[in-house]
Amino acid sequence: QVRLVESGGGLVQAGGSLKLSCTGSGITFTGAMGWHRQAPGKQRELVAALIKGGGTNYADSVKGRFTVSKDNAKNTVYLQMNNLKPEDTAVYYCNSPTGSYVWGPGTQVTVSS
Repeated sequence: QVRLVESGGGLVQAGGSLKLSCTGSGITFTGAMGWHRQAPGKQRELVAALIKGGGTNYADSVKGRFTVSKDNAKNTVYLQMNNLKPEDTAVYYCNSPTGSYVWGPGTQVTVSS
């Protein structure tokens, strides 16, 4: 059974940075993985993805500010978020880009203006 757990969220002022982590049990992150977010009243959206072959894709709204990476030895996927904006406020989740696995609890990111 795959279990994903996100951590690293918090409250930060606009312009600040956070680094999110995602650990998995029952899964090794050899395939494509991504970070999704859901803001209040909005649909969940994919913001960053690690694709097979080592490439990355980003939503236009985060391009140049967010960086997705992984550490195979630690079986952990990361999301480095810089120059955060209030509109980045959301619950962040890791999952495959298509949301193939059971969703974890997510981690709350709140950016104050």
